Amino acid sequence: MTTTEFATLRHSIEQLRRSVADVRGAFGDAPEVRRLVNDLERLEIDAGELAAAHPARGVPDLVPEHVVVPDTPLDESMFSDADDEGLGGYHGDRS
Repeated sequence: MTTTEFATLRHSIEQLRRSVADVRGAFGDAPEVRRLVNDLERLEIDAGELAAAHPARGVPDLVPEHVVVPDTPLDESMFSDADDEGLGGYHGDRS
């Protein structure tokens, strides 16, 4: 975001602050109004943190690696000493 975009964001937050103050004047300290005040505070915190952050420019979006899982049966010897979860740890012959 540019300095102009941050200035616009700050201006918008200030307008929202005035609107929330008007709503508070009309509805008092209702739970819905308290949530709006809390949301406004959170928005101000997030905007401040965003202004202090350094954007990662020129970094391409990372695409997750495509992993192919074969349909072929697995080697049974891989599970020779494993417990069957949910069956109480059966340790007998699996044949």
